[in-house]
Amino acid sequence: MRNVASASVSLGSLGLLRLFGVPWSWSLAAGLGVYLGTSGWRYFYIALRTAKRDLNGLYVLLRVKLALWRHMRRSSNIPSIFAETVKLHPDKPALIYEATGEIWTFTQLDQQSNTVAQWAKGQGWTSGDVVAIFMESRPLLVALWLGLAKVGIEAALINFNLRRDALLHCIGVSGARGIVFGAELAEAMLEVSSSLSQSMVCFCSGELSTVLLGSLGAQPLDPILASASRLPPPPCLLPKGFNDRLFYIYTSGTTGLPKAAIVVHSRYFRIASFGYYAFRMRSNDVIYNCLPLYHSAGNIMGVGQCLINGLTVVVKKKFSASRFWEDCTKYNCTVVQYIGEICRYLLTQPVRPSEKGHRVRLAVGNGLRPSVWEAFTERFGVAQVGEFYGATECNCSIANMDGKVGACGFNSRILPNVYPIRLVKVDEESMELVRDGHGLCVPCRPGEPGLLVGRINQQDPLRRFDGYASQDATRKKIAHNVFKKNDSAYLSGDVLVMDELGYMYFRDRSGDTFRWRGENVSTTEVEGTLSSLLDQTDVAVYGVTVPGVEGKAGMAAIADETGNFDCDAFLRGAQQVLPPYARPVFLRILPQVDTTGTFKIQKTRLQKEGYDPRLTADQIYFLNSRAGRYELVDEELHNAIVEGRMSL
Repeated sequence: MRNVASASVSLGSLGLLRLFGVPWSWSLAAGLGVYLGTSGWRYFYIALRTAKRDLNGLYVLLRVKLALWRHMRRSSNIPSIFAETVKLHPDKPALIYEATGEIWTFTQLDQQSNTVAQWAKGQGWTSGDVVAIFMESRPLLVALWLGLAKVGIEAALINFNLRRDALLHCIGVSGARGIVFGAELAEAMLEVSSSLSQSMVCFCSGELSTVLLGSLGAQPLDPILASASRLPPPPCLLPKGFNDRLFYIYTSGTTGLPKAAIVVHSRYFRIASFGYYAFRMRSNDVIYNCLPLYHSAGNIMGVGQCLINGLTVVVKKKFSASRFWEDCTKYNCTVVQYIGEICRYLLTQPVRPSEKGHRVRLAVGNGLRPSVWEAFTERFGVAQVGEFYGATECNCSIANMDGKVGACGFNSRILPNVYPIRLVKVDEESMELVRDGHGLCVPCRPGEPGLLVGRINQQDPLRRFDGYASQDATRKKIAHNVFKKNDSAYLSGDVLVMDELGYMYFRDRSGDTFRWRGENVSTTEVEGTLSSLLDQTDVAVYGVTVPGVEGKAGMAAIADETGNFDCDAFLRGAQQVLPPYARPVFLRILPQVDTTGTFKIQKTRLQKEGYDPRLTADQIYFLNSRAGRYELVDEELHNAIVEGRMSL
């Protein structure tokens, strides 16, 4: 707005001078002088610094928009787009399964997905039905959801780490009529089989005894697929269009039970295409994908490059820090994927020859901490980091296209409305949106942290928000009167901060920031600082309530398998790198920190247990500010803290 005002003043002066007969050249020079004198020069400075980046971003945006428009006109869907890819690369390796060395060409993947489609039709399932898939990462998982999609059936991709209530919840909310599970998860299925609907049909892939199959009421799937036709299935009576549902991907559930996010065909294409163009991938790239295929990063950003752009993808059953670079060398990988803490885990490994003998030039993912970024690229010789921000369901994804260290993306400061996203102010305690006198959200200035939102337009594949299987969960993520009156916007739930040039940096997930001693403490920043201090150890930071004390005291759960954690050394280090208000008041030393299957730290249980030594066998310490040291919390000290007899 300041630039607009400056421009108005300069134009006004230009008109005034012309009124008195001053030549145009003089008037123009005077108007420019007024504009520059009213801080307009900052606009030119920003434009000069960011023009190349913004033009590249605009090029990527237009490439994706044109492709989306073309597929919308053709009524395409992911299976039809994949069919075009198969014609271009029939004998090229599509998927390589690292666990067995098995290679699936594009033709073989197409034929295997056809057998799945034929089997599904034989079950009497029709377009719009849902089938749950519960297995570890392998090429068959891709063939299963792709084959189901060929006949309009939607897959529910379930996290293979889930058990009991969480597993039942995910199966239930999808409304699945059947479930395919891997033999490796038979025990997990046994735990819930008696609670499944009587109408649920179960199929098992992999070797399982007849007795166990009988106990589960499951049929062996592999022989059925082996005998099924490899020909394409007949057309659906109700074919799926580009904006119809493809499958469900579940949120990580770090703060409750997972939600089933709806992924439509256009969303799958959009995410994969943005990754391809934004990070300058090539048709001959080989991607190392060690991420779970129930997650959007692994299945869309990774496998999507195979299905849509014809790249070869190496599927790793499970991430292994010790085997990572050996695998990349073995399969001549040029691109690797990361998420969460993977890059930090790699840095903790001993030096190996393979970490510099690979051909990897690009690492693509999200959640790379700034404190790890440069150490990762320098040690492993990876030329480019393609960091991005974006939840499975969001409409405000951003990407770091030029390698700005620490940034998860950008938005143009010159033409901000080309991509209608914004950081808006929220109440620090309640995370409620702050409104101005007209009832609209208040945009943040550079340097001010705010909630990332994206304007919703259901007619635009880039702007649409499809929500979740639960309508109630969907409504909670939508706000109205955000950019202008009567509009609607998606609420990301994440707090970011933007610098003067438009680069955005992840700050915290909503609810993670807490207030202590009158200051806001970012758990993400403190976790990164402490993890670096402790040689990349897992650290979870969260706020805990102390009766009678304003705000929340910081508590850090620190992984220590040795049992020899040195509190004194830790305190000396923390005093050097953290301001007083950000230093943990409580420590919890435990063998390992809970994480999700995608390496996001889970804090729900830790926050509930707090600093009460009766609720855990882990050692808990309290920072005695008067003594200047951490002291072990026993029941007596805990009572003194709770009753206000111990100064914080």
